Amino acid sequence: MAAIKKTNAMRILDKAGVDYKAMEYEYDENDLDGHHVAEFFGIPYEEVFKTLVAKGDSGEYFVFCLSVDDEIDLKKAAKLAGQKRVEMIHVKELLPLTGYIRGGCSPFGMKKKFRTFIDEMILLVDEVCVSGGQRGLQLRLKSTDLVEQTEATVGGFTT
Repeated sequence: MAAIKKTNAMRILDKAGVDYKAMEYEYDENDLDGHHVAEFFGIPYEEVFKTLVAKGDSGEYFVFCLSVDDEIDLKKAAKLAGQKRVEMIHVKELLPLTGYIRGGCSPFGMKKKFRTFIDEMILLVDEVCVSGGQRGLQLRLKSTDLVEQTEATVGGFTT
């Protein structure tokens, strides 16, 4: 089996001395969601986190990480971020803003450091999977390491 090519997300975790497991999976254009990832690896949906990017009314961008089985509540997210409102960015804005494409957006290694929020569900699981920075690659790491390395605020912002 060929070695997995290092991504920016992996290099950041390596530099920080964080233990993680890089896991490749097969997908097609219809499988670009975390439910597919959870089913492929046989892990609970609560342990696979998606990374969403939103823009606040101040013009600031925010990263929200939440279980693939949950939906973001934009009003709760705005309150947590100290904004009157936030809205999801359009998919065409993702690559120029973060350096990542839909289905491969990692909370680690974006072009800029954005304030990050992780749903409180993170407190209920020991480990999570997040995108490794490209489609077909997940990183499994301790939940506490995800929070610490993203310097995230943990709070409730799901429906």
